[in-house]
Amino acid sequence: MSEQEATSIDIMRIMEMIPHRYPFLLVDRVEDIVVGESATGIKNVTINEPFFPGHFPQKPVMPGVLIVEAMAQTAAVLVVQTEGKDIEGKLVYFMSIEGCRFRKPVGPGDTLNIKVQKERQRGNIWKFKGEAYSDGNLMAEAVITAMIVKE
Repeated sequence: MSEQEATSIDIMRIMEMIPHRYPFLLVDRVEDIVVGESATGIKNVTINEPFFPGHFPQKPVMPGVLIVEAMAQTAAVLVVQTEGKDIEGKLVYFMSIEGCRFRKPVGPGDTLNIKVQKERQRGNIWKFKGEAYSDGNLMAEAVITAMIVKE
């Protein structure tokens, strides 16, 4: 199986593919990859996350913007898997976030299954539908558009 045909990508390979690092690397693994189309990111949410002491000490909740960021990172891994090594580590900038909805709070002990589906791609601009699930429940959803900076 060639690397482009990989169906699962571990954290070490993710760190080669995208420039994010702790505490802002929000995807532990990417699975179910259909090159150029879709993928599922896995985020194991633990009490040790750096945002929980302040959000909120009495009831830890993962900030919604970080769930959307995890969607974007999952999409970025899919883009690199699709486009190849020449764009590894390139910066990706949000252009828009549409239809964002937070359905249920995400907390310690949750495992997020972040499903991204390509809606459109033109040049270095990609648009994805993202949905985050935990235990089969839809936790958040958004349509994100991002640009890969190739310079």
